[in-house]
Amino acid sequence: MTYAAPVSELRFLLEHVAGLDRVAGTERFAEATPDMVDAILTEAARMCDEVLAPLNRKGDADPARLENGVVRTPEGFGDGWRAISEGGWIGISASPEHGGLGLPMLLTTAVNDMMSGACLALQLAPLMSQGQIEALEAHASDEIKALYLPKLVSGEWSGTMNLTEPQAGSDVGALRTRAEPRGDGTYAVTGQKIYITWGDTDFAENVCHLVLARLPGAPEGTKGISLFVVPKYLPDAEGRPGERNTLKVVSLEHKLGLHGSPTAVMEYEGATGWLVGRENGGMAAMFTMMNNARLGVGTQGIGVAEAAFQQAAAWARDRKQGKAAGTGAIVEHADVKRMLATMRAETFAARAIALMCAGAIDMETATGSAAQAARAALLTPIAKAFGTETGIAAADTGIQVHGGMGFVEETGAAQFLRDVRVTAIYEGTNGIQAMDLVGRKMKDGGEAAFALTDEICEGAEAAKSSAPDLAHAVYEAAETLREATEALVAADLEARFAVAVPYLRAFALVLGGHAHLAAAVHGDAARLRLAEFYIRTILPEHASLLAGVSEGAAVLALEAGELAA
Repeated sequence: MTYAAPVSELRFLLEHVAGLDRVAGTERFAEATPDMVDAILTEAARMCDEVLAPLNRKGDADPARLENGVVRTPEGFGDGWRAISEGGWIGISASPEHGGLGLPMLLTTAVNDMMSGACLALQLAPLMSQGQIEALEAHASDEIKALYLPKLVSGEWSGTMNLTEPQAGSDVGALRTRAEPRGDGTYAVTGQKIYITWGDTDFAENVCHLVLARLPGAPEGTKGISLFVVPKYLPDAEGRPGERNTLKVVSLEHKLGLHGSPTAVMEYEGATGWLVGRENGGMAAMFTMMNNARLGVGTQGIGVAEAAFQQAAAWARDRKQGKAAGTGAIVEHADVKRMLATMRAETFAARAIALMCAGAIDMETATGSAAQAARAALLTPIAKAFGTETGIAAADTGIQVHGGMGFVEETGAAQFLRDVRVTAIYEGTNGIQAMDLVGRKMKDGGEAAFALTDEICEGAEAAKSSAPDLAHAVYEAAETLREATEALVAADLEARFAVAVPYLRAFALVLGGHAHLAAAVHGDAARLRLAEFYIRTILPEHASLLAGVSEGAAVLALEAGELAA
C-alpha cells in the first residue's frame, strides 16, 4: 500500500474554490499567509507520508486490545500520536490563549484529510480531541478551560465524546446516565456508554471524557440533558494526573474495520465529573462538538477515497491483463479508465464541498456574519454525507479495479472499505444528515440554499467565455436544483423526509459541478478533462434524483407491513 498526501490538490482547491484568500483577508486569520499555508501543508504531508501511512496496515493486522483492564494500542501508534501532537496538528484552529495556532478551519480540514488517507484508525484520536477542545472553548468555565485546554491542545491528554447508550442510539434524548451533585462543585456520574471512539489509550497521560447525563429532576428528552467532563485520572493541585477516577473500559467492540482504533464500552460508577455549560444545556454543547465533527467525518471519507484511488491507480498501471493497448496494463482498458476517473472526479467534488464548508465556518468566526453561519450550517450535512458516501464508493470501486486480488486481504484494498464504512453511520447517520438538511436547515424557507444556488449560477455565468458548454450544463443543473428546492420548501416535513437522501445527493452533485467548473477555468488541461468527465457523465445524475423529489410522497403510501419480510 502506498499513500502520498495530495498537497497540490489541496492547494488548488484552497486557492480557486474554497476562498482561502477571503479568509486570510480578515483580521482574525491574517496569519494564514501563503508561506504559512505552504509550510503547514508541506510539513503535515511529510508526517502523513513518513509516519502515519506505514501504521495503517499494522493497525489493521494488530488491533487494539484490552488486557486486564488496560487498552493496548497497535505498535507504533504511540509514535504516531506523538508526531501529531508535537507537530501541533491537534490544535491548528484552537485558540492561541491555550496553546493552539489559531489558524483557519480550512487548514485543519486539509490536514485531517491527509491524516485520514494515511491512517484513519489513528486520525480518529486527534479528531475526538478537536471536538472536545471546541466544546470546552465555547461552553466550559474559565477554570476548566485553563486546566484542560492546554493539555488537550498539546496532546498530553486526549479527549472523547460519550453520547450513545445501549437503549439510546440516534435517539439521544432516551439516555439514562445520571449525574448527582455532591455539593462541592463536582458530580457523581453513573451509567454506561457504548461506541466510545478511543475510549482509552496507552500513550496519553490522561483521557478526558465529555459525558452526557441527567441531573436529578431534569426534564424528559433532550431538554433535560447536561454535559460533564469526566477524566480518567483526577487532576491534582498542580493539574497533573492524580487519583484514578471510578470509570473503566468494560470491553472493546469487534468491528468490521478500524481495528487499530479502540471502540469502548465505558462504565461510570459514581465517577467524578464537572459540569460544562449550564444545567440541562448539554445538547447545545453537544452540537458545538458534533457540527465540526461531522465536517471532520466527511473529511475522513474523502481521505480514504484518496488513498483507495491512489492504490487502485497504482495497481492498474502495473497489472498486465488482456489485450490492452499501450503498456499492456489494465489502466489502458476503457472501463478501468472509467472507474478511476469516477473515483478521482467524485473525490475532487467531495473535497471541494468539505473545504467550502470549512471556509464558511472561518468566515463566520472572523466576521460574525449570519449569512456565513447559515451557509456553514447548510453545507455541514452535505459535506458529511457526500464525503463519506464518496469514500465508501471509491473504496468499493478500488476493490473492483483490483479484480479478484481486491477481495484478498494481501493487497489491502479491502481495508479501505472496511475502515470507511462506519463513517456513514457515526456522528449522525447519513439519513439523519439528509433529514437535517431538509428540516432544520430549511426553516429559513430555503434562503441559504437559494443563496448557494445563486452563487453556482453566477460562477457558471462567469465561466461561459472560457468553458461555454460546461458552464451551460452547470447553470441548468443549478436551476433544476432551485426548482426542486422550491417544491421541497412548500411540502410538509414528512414528505421532505421521504426524499431527503436523494435531494442531498443531488445538491452535492451540483456543488461538485460548480467546483469542477472552477477547475476547468483555472486549471490545466488535465483538470479541464476531468471536469468534462464529471459534468458530462456524473452531474446528469442530479436530474433523476431531483425528478423524484416532487413524487416523494409516494413512499408514504407504502404500509410498514408491506416492507417487512
